[in-house]
Amino acid sequence: MKAEEIITQRIIDKLESGTIPWHKPWAGGGIPKNLISKKEYRGINPFILGSAGYAYPYFLTFKQAKECGGHIRKGSKGLPVVFYKSIVKENPDNPEETEKYSVLRYYTVFNIEQTDGIDYASSITDIPVLSNFQALQEAESLIQNMPNKPKCQVIENRAYYSPTKDIVNMPKRDMFESEPAYYSTYFHELTHSTGHESRLNRKTLKDLAAFSDHDYTKEELCAEMGAAMLCGNIGIENRTIDNSAAYIAGWLRALRSDKKFVIQAAAQAQKAVDYILDRRSET
Repeated sequence: MKAEEIITQRIIDKLESGTIPWHKPWAGGGIPKNLISKKEYRGINPFILGSAGYAYPYFLTFKQAKECGGHIRKGSKGLPVVFYKSIVKENPDNPEETEKYSVLRYYTVFNIEQTDGIDYASSITDIPVLSNFQALQEAESLIQNMPNKPKCQVIENRAYYSPTKDIVNMPKRDMFESEPAYYSTYFHELTHSTGHESRLNRKTLKDLAAFSDHDYTKEELCAEMGAAMLCGNIGIENRTIDNSAAYIAGWLRALRSDKKFVIQAAAQAQKAVDYILDRRSET
């Protein structure tokens, strides 16, 4: 089975069981990361790992567990981590002529709770412990420090982003049930705004049509994932998701018809988040 098929089927299984993988997948424990390198997983990977339900966000490979002097507990099921591998193909008739392309690959990781013989408690020092006040201050800084950010207005009693005017409209703060609900909604709209032609020039934002349109579904999923990533970055809960049957049914239709749909949406969300956090030079 191809990497994109494995990931897509896992997402479909989660949706069909009533779990939305990009809704609060890692708030509290932090964004999933490798135990050894402490490097955060990117793209679709943190959603797959974060929605698995483990208390700690640390993962490692079978080989890494062995190198740490421990082992993966017998019967444990790993999770896939996908990545793009660059392939260079030579023309047999002209060795100097080459073709470069990327192929999606995956490897398997396990959570530290699935290991024995590894003393990981002493290495867990970077899980965010934020009070509401501290988390909200970080949210304000995140918004203020976004490069080339759109204008924000508080006029209408609904949240939206207007691509034609390049404006985010937010309801008054006291209209929200909680501070995390306000900020995660704001992050959702800011993620949409990164698709503007003056920023990332994202096709799915430019070509929005009806609700059932494939690009609309992908753009909305991109915004949901972007909001979840930003909330996870500062340790607050993502509260923007619409749990209605219509949204879930739309996502399931798209996932079943396009095996690369969720991976591409997550990749676009990652680019949006990197833009908002002004870390576009990272890979």
